[in-house]
Amino acid sequence: MPAAIAIGAPPALASFMDGGSAALFLDFDGTLVEIASGPAAITPVQGLADRLLALSKRLEGRCAVVSGRAIDDIERHVGPLKVAIAGSHGSDIRSATGEILGEVAASLPSQIEIALREFADEHGVDYEHKAHGGALHFRGNPDQGEKAVSFATALAAQNGWKAQGGKCVIEIVTGTNDKGSAVRAFMATQTFEASRPIFIGDDLTDEAGFAACQELGGIGIFVGERHETGAHYRLPNVASVHTWLGI
Repeated sequence: MPAAIAIGAPPALASFMDGGSAALFLDFDGTLVEIASGPAAITPVQGLADRLLALSKRLEGRCAVVSGRAIDDIERHVGPLKVAIAGSHGSDIRSATGEILGEVAASLPSQIEIALREFADEHGVDYEHKAHGGALHFRGNPDQGEKAVSFATALAAQNGWKAQGGKCVIEIVTGTNDKGSAVRAFMATQTFEASRPIFIGDDLTDEAGFAACQELGGIGIFVGERHETGAHYRLPNVASVHTWLGI
């Protein structure tokens, strides 16, 4: 999808529901919670899980969290989520009732995980284990970022996996799923079908979600300051996302 300039704040959520139904797909870090020094250091607002459930009820279930984090990791921070959710960049997709959608992706091979852990220990960066991948976070040690990206990219290629970059992170994932494929999987279900999809996210990995929503007649909303994006609209920060969502 060609890059575009997000044109400004989106109209009110209610306006997207006039004459039809809207569906929301929400990134987690940098969108629903503030970015922190490391993946374990986030501090979600109190009652976030309940707020998202209330939002989902307003949309008759057409609300999903779509994150690079594993689902169990998200729930460790916010408690059980009773909304639709896709974790590990679309490798683990579940309905609001816990039904698994599609095939569950393979776990990260042990040789890749061991290599990533050893690199993290030797270079002072954080390793994040995921159910269907692994990540090196270098926000706390940005001088090691270039080395981390080069190492993970080569390691993924050697083992037939995919390296995927983000804000101060490089991840190794299967390469068969992304946030766009998660959107398409949800939109194929009875709950989400025939709705107008809206994806909200702040990182490069969210561009696949923006593209999928556009293909399906919807829009993207970018969060933050980066101007080159395929999203239609922009919100400045996490607080403004919460305000726009009414949570």
